[in-house]
Amino acid sequence: MFKFKKESLVVFIIVILNCILMAFIDGVFSANYLQKSIFKIIIFMLLPLLYLKKHHHLDEIKNIFKVKRDNHSIFKSFALGIGVYLLIVGSYFTIGNYFNFNQITSSLENGIGVNSSNFIFVALYISFINSLLEEFFFRGYTFIYLKKHTSKKVSYILSSLSFALYHIAMMITWFDIILLLLLICSLFVGGLIFDFLDDKSETIYNSWFVHMFANFAINTIGLILFGIL
Repeated sequence: MFKFKKESLVVFIIVILNCILMAFIDGVFSANYLQKSIFKIIIFMLLPLLYLKKHHHLDEIKNIFKVKRDNHSIFKSFALGIGVYLLIVGSYFTIGNYFNFNQITSSLENGIGVNSSNFIFVALYISFINSLLEEFFFRGYTFIYLKKHTSKKVSYILSSLSFALYHIAMMITWFDIILLLLLICSLFVGGLIFDFLDDKSETIYNSWFVHMFANFAINTIGLILFGIL
């Protein structure tokens, strides 16, 4: 049976509202990538931190940034990240011809002003900074912090489901429905794996490494689609 406390309900509400707000900004609000990135920093990091500070819960989450010397799983996560990179890029070259990816570059150029001239800078931001923001919010706050106030099962499900559904707004115009559903399911499974990587250490570095390599792979494909590689 799921165990709910007042704080867990608050986290649930914050996560849902923040994801809806960010999805609205990503999918509806006419802003360039820089503006949306600023919104994301505020929504995914500053607002949760302000809430935790106001209610004296910062001590329960500050250790997610602590580097533990005996955390040998970081090396395993690094190796896993390389494997994920090879899997994603390999999949693109293997089955990529069966899907139309041209609408991705068109959507990026027309929607948020990302093009071949600035994609490298955007790719670096996505790989290092954006991945950190998402890991803080979905793994640090929605999983590591939440599991202190409810059952681990609830934390796994909410963290992974919100992580997957959040991406719908930004990807809904990129792919046809079959590929979109496949990607959402993959993101949910990926979220579960990220949670598992951070479960024991209660830091976000393990999942962050894998997340970065996944973004490296996606950005490598982006460089190809924009004709940079």
